[in-house]
Amino acid sequence: MDFDYQWLLLGLPLAFAVGWLASRLDLRQWKREQRDSPRAYYKGLNLLLNEQHDKAIDAFIEAVQHDPDTTDLHFALGNLFRRRGEYERAVRVHQHLLQRADLRKAERDRAQYALAQDFLKAGLFDRAEQAFGLLHRTEFETEARLALLTLHERSRDWQASIRVAQELEQVGAASFASRISHYWCEVALQAEASHNGAEADAALAQARSVAPQAARPLVLAGQRSFARGEHAQALAHWGQLLTADPPHFALVARDYARCALASGARDTALEQLLALYERTPTVDLLGAIATLDTDVKRQRERLVAHMRIHPALSAAQSLLGASDGTPLLATELASLRDAMARAAKPLQRYRCAACAFEAQHYFWQCPGCLSWDTYPPQRLEDQ
Repeated sequence: MDFDYQWLLLGLPLAFAVGWLASRLDLRQWKREQRDSPRAYYKGLNLLLNEQHDKAIDAFIEAVQHDPDTTDLHFALGNLFRRRGEYERAVRVHQHLLQRADLRKAERDRAQYALAQDFLKAGLFDRAEQAFGLLHRTEFETEARLALLTLHERSRDWQASIRVAQELEQVGAASFASRISHYWCEVALQAEASHNGAEADAALAQARSVAPQAARPLVLAGQRSFARGEHAQALAHWGQLLTADPPHFALVARDYARCALASGARDTALEQLLALYERTPTVDLLGAIATLDTDVKRQRERLVAHMRIHPALSAAQSLLGASDGTPLLATELASLRDAMARAAKPLQRYRCAACAFEAQHYFWQCPGCLSWDTYPPQRLEDQ
């Protein structure tokens, strides 16, 4: 049978018309989807700003359905799930992004970092550590290392903490000398608990070399020497602490006094403690001075003088202990009254049950949160 070319001439225009009509329909659908997608996105953003998280999530899900290729919408949805504590759904969103083959490297790194944060918030520390470890040589490397540092601290893996902190210092993130010194001190305490004295001493030496002015290595080194009966060595460590960091010396002032008595250095130690007390008066220093100077009259005089300036309850307790059953003088009684009044003042307040706002006077409406009837009618000392 011969083919009739007239049908071809009639079919071409018809095929063109059908194709044109289909393209117009697709174009309209595409424009409608593009119009609906930002509308749903802005709706979700508005709901999010108004703290309507449930409705915001629904709006973002709708926007993602309209445009599944928009990564920003996926990130917004994943962040919303994480903020609401729905970590499993946040993980699914970010894992879906990572499975996309067309995702750019920058977006892939961002999704990996978000996934690591999901695991961290969910308490899946092992998986979080693995996820953060995959961010090496990315723009999120510093943030990942900081997060890993927190994870290692939580798990008390001090060697790993030291390694990560050193890496952060090398890239210029900040100075971590003080924290590294604390990590070495923790290593020393672990070694001491395992009865490994040599390792403990080596760790303390590392701590001091990393941060020579840090107080904690000197405190621990002195305590270790004192425990071993090496009183001269303990005094040397704590003497360096007294010079380098006088405020922290109060933590070991009483041990310093006992060590001085044991080593026969009472007069020198008393002179140093009195001089330090003149600069930074504390009750701990007064207790150390009392260990070296046992004269009760002078102890009471120092306590009364201290309470005139610093009416602390602990000083009042020390004064009562130093009285040794003898009647208190009028000046001593006045100092005690001042100390008791100062200690009782924070307890003579009313506290709002809604926002914990404290006030000396009772309020029917809280000045802090403006709630009504949230103040119990009892003061703190009566509750």
